[in-house]
Amino acid sequence: MAILSANNIHKKYGTVEVLKGVDLEVQKGEIVSIVGSSGAGKSTLLHIVGTLDKADAGQVLWNNENITFLQGRRLANFRNQHIGFVFQFHHLLPEFTALENVCIPGWLSGQNKTRVKERAEELLSLLGLSHRLHNKPNAMSGGEQQRVAVARALINNPDIVFADEPTGNLDSANAKELHQLFFDLRKQFNQTFLIVTHNEELAHLSDRMLVMKDGKMLPPDKSL
Repeated sequence: MAILSANNIHKKYGTVEVLKGVDLEVQKGEIVSIVGSSGAGKSTLLHIVGTLDKADAGQVLWNNENITFLQGRRLANFRNQHIGFVFQFHHLLPEFTALENVCIPGWLSGQNKTRVKERAEELLSLLGLSHRLHNKPNAMSGGEQQRVAVARALINNPDIVFADEPTGNLDSANAKELHQLFFDLRKQFNQTFLIVTHNEELAHLSDRMLVMKDGKMLPPDKSL
């Protein structure tokens, strides 16, 4: 059974039809990449299945539960408990340390503060950042900042991590490290990833590479 299913997703912004009936399925433990030219609708689809935006038509199912109509506090709680996000720009809060940035989603979910801190320390150590626990973002490299963002995405043991151009702001060496990190996390935690990327190397390493063009998902045997 798919952990995530999106069926016949449509989305317009004004008169521009961005998504034209997109279907998507992701299985537990998969690493799936979505590629396509700018404007193809990749990030819009990711934001809709990640509950950051609403579709005009279609439905989103998590473990066969329709979450299309969740709103307000119920939606926020669902997102916090089930979804992790990694963006092109790390979006770390500059006034907080690496450890505090990772802890924040766990604290917001009402978990035990000490246990959240322990989990954050474990994740940062796993990602090679045990020496950066008390550094603020401006004292870290771009690659280190993005790894902190990955740890933050994992703090609540999400069903899926959504990554929107996660290597887009990194040099090639740091991008390769981040690629490997995703596969290490899948191996260790059976973590599921859905990644929007222009990085062909990452896309081809994924279990499946999906191609979008003009608001539609191309058949598997088609390419750009």
